[in-house]
Amino acid sequence: MATSSGSSATQINSGSEEALMDERKRKRMISNRESARRSRMRKQKHLDDLMTQLTQLQKQNHEIITNINFTTQHLLNVESENSVLRAQLNELTHRLQSLNEIISFLNDVHGDDDDDDDKTSIDFTQPAVADNIFLIPFHLAYLNQPIMASADNTFQH
Repeated sequence: MATSSGSSATQINSGSEEALMDERKRKRMISNRESARRSRMRKQKHLDDLMTQLTQLQKQNHEIITNINFTTQHLLNVESENSVLRAQLNELTHRLQSLNEIISFLNDVHGDDDDDDDKTSIDFTQPAVADNIFLIPFHLAYLNQPIMASADNTFQH
C-alpha cells in the first residue's frame, strides 16, 4: 500500500497544483479584464477629449472666419472711402488750379507795374485783397462761373 499512498499523495499534489494553476489563471483573467476595462476607459476619455478639442477648434475657426469677413468688409469700406477722397482731392486740385489761373489772369489784366506808385495793381494772393476782389465790378463776371464737384456724381455706376 505504500505505492498507493505515494500515488495518492502525488495526485493530491497534482490536484492542488491544478487548483493553484486554476486560481492563477482565474486571477490573470480577472486582471486582464480589469486592464482591458481601464484601457477602454482611457480610449473613451481620449476620444472625449478629442471631441471637446474638435468643438473648440471649430468654434475658433468660426470666430476667425467671422473676423476675416469683418476685416475684409472694413478694408473694402476704407478702400471705397479712399477712392472718394482721392477723387475729391483731384477735383479740389483742379479747382485750385483753375482759381490760380483766374488770379494770374486778373493780375495780368491789372498789371504788376512796380514802377508806378499809384497802387492800382492788386495782389490777388493776399487774403485781404482776395476777400475784396469780388467787390470790384470788373470781376463780377467771374462770380457767374460755378465750380462744382460732388462725390455723388463722381462714382455713379
